Amino acid sequence: MNVLVCVKRVPATGATIILTEDQQEIETRNLGFTISPHEECAVEEAVRLVEEHGGSSTVLTLGPEAAVEQLRDAMALGIDRAVHLITDGSEWGPQATAAAIAKAVREQKEQGYEFDLLLFGNEAADSGNYQIGVRVAHALDIPCLTGVKGLSIQDGQALVRREAANGWELYSVPIPAVISVKEGINLPRYPSLPGRLKAKKKPVDEIKPSPGDDGLRKIILKKPAEVSSKAVILGEGNAAVPEIIDLLKELRLV
Repeated sequence: MNVLVCVKRVPATGATIILTEDQQEIETRNLGFTISPHEECAVEEAVRLVEEHGGSSTVLTLGPEAAVEQLRDAMALGIDRAVHLITDGSEWGPQATAAAIAKAVREQKEQGYEFDLLLFGNEAADSGNYQIGVRVAHALDIPCLTGVKGLSIQDGQALVRREAANGWELYSVPIPAVISVKEGINLPRYPSLPGRLKAKKKPVDEIKPSPGDDGLRKIILKKPAEVSSKAVILGEGNAAVPEIIDLLKELRLV
């Protein structure tokens, strides 16, 4: 079982986001970076599958040179090797990103690394983009399932489970396949000190892809309006009762 898991370097969840003056980029000088929460689960799932079935695992990212940090973090958790598609740090759209990943997968196959399973996070934490896994599957002409919260391999088939409105949807697809997983499929482990030391020595293949025509043009970045909250003290003790009754009537709860 050879598994490729794709991750993206994103600002740490919960960080305060500041835009550059031209509103074209995020100011990154004081930001911490990580991989998306869904992708953390994808990394964990790749490690578990190889532990169960044997084989090897590879982590891939498309991003600036600094994104090697996220590759090392994944390898500290048990991923065997990494592929880094190095960019100048600019944001690539989904079409160009998927094309670069699909090309890298084909090149890896030529080098003897043929993947049975390609794992993605269901969406990126920064852009909320759901497209990459689907586009890569289409480019490679292999099956794809998204929103997965249960995964096992049996007799050359990927058995997957997705949440539905009133229960679960169960699917079986032949491998190789693309699977996009969601938080809750597992509980990601923490890297150990020996794992971090080993990660420094694991191989990272570096590739510099050329961005193609993505069909998209960024106009401007804009922060959403901040939602403020406030509390109103209606009164103290028994004196607050009439105010509470009036409020309940206003809300049509009494």
